[in-house]
Amino acid sequence: MTLLIIIPALNEGAHIAAVLESLTAQAPPDARIVVADGGSTDDTPAIAARFPRVTLMPNPGRLQSAGINRAVEHHGDGCTLLLRADAHAAYPPDFIATLLSELSHTGVASITVPMRTLGPTPFAKAVAAAQNSLLGTGGSAHRTGAGGRFVDHGHHALMRLDAFRAVGGYDPTQSHNEDAELDHRLRAAGHTIWLTGRTHLGYVPRGSFAALFRQYLKHGRGRAATTRKHRLRLKPRQMAPLLVPPALGLAALGAALSFLHPLWMVLAVPALAWATICLTYGALLALRQHSLPVVLSGPAAMTMHLAWALGYLTAPRRPQ
Repeated sequence: MTLLIIIPALNEGAHIAAVLESLTAQAPPDARIVVADGGSTDDTPAIAARFPRVTLMPNPGRLQSAGINRAVEHHGDGCTLLLRADAHAAYPPDFIATLLSELSHTGVASITVPMRTLGPTPFAKAVAAAQNSLLGTGGSAHRTGAGGRFVDHGHHALMRLDAFRAVGGYDPTQSHNEDAELDHRLRAAGHTIWLTGRTHLGYVPRGSFAALFRQYLKHGRGRAATTRKHRLRLKPRQMAPLLVPPALGLAALGAALSFLHPLWMVLAVPALAWATICLTYGALLALRQHSLPVVLSGPAAMTMHLAWALGYLTAPRRPQ
């Protein structure tokens, strides 16, 4: 079985070298490794070009989904397996071998992996605490759940190329949530998805509240595109953040009307309850981890909730 490894990248000069060093060291000798570059303006292409085993391919579509589809089209002939890797991640030295073993034992179409957020800086440590907890993910299987089981969706890692091609690959118009959208089509076609418990990847989060907000705004829009395309219902954990913007709107209304009568501030109770839960949870995480920066996990989770909800609610509708 020949493995095609695809790494979508855009301005990942700070991380791409470590990723390529890790993956080239553990990839089978006949594996093909492609960096699909979406037009980086930093040194990402120059760094990738230093690795003899790596093919640098331009991705004019810029989106990860479009880049992976293009790499499969141009470099996938003769390959039977697709490994989707992330330029913003850290991989254990036995990552590829473990995935190949899992696929051989399970016979599924797709092996997904748990995702553990790393904290190389104080702010990243706070975001990691939020994203690795129920507060930030709502119990998403590949974030907080145990591996070694079948799932509806997980963080993409290894996939059979025949299954990927049979369902049409990724939706090249989706910038986010394209993996969950593809998983829906895989399952609809009768394929199975396995979440391994034998390995994982480490993810480096965004470095500021503004960057985190922009990321989750796009995540919300991506989820909206998936649910509308396939007429899906949101799970309770996905619906909960949608209550945040109305709660904040009620709080603003209550504050505006409070000059008429202080009782109008009762409208702020839902927003205050949400903030209290998040901030208290963040403080408890900080105590549990004995780390002061983790106190910011509460505000980080609030940023994620609000941005995701706004992205979902304001996502443009596609023409039918």
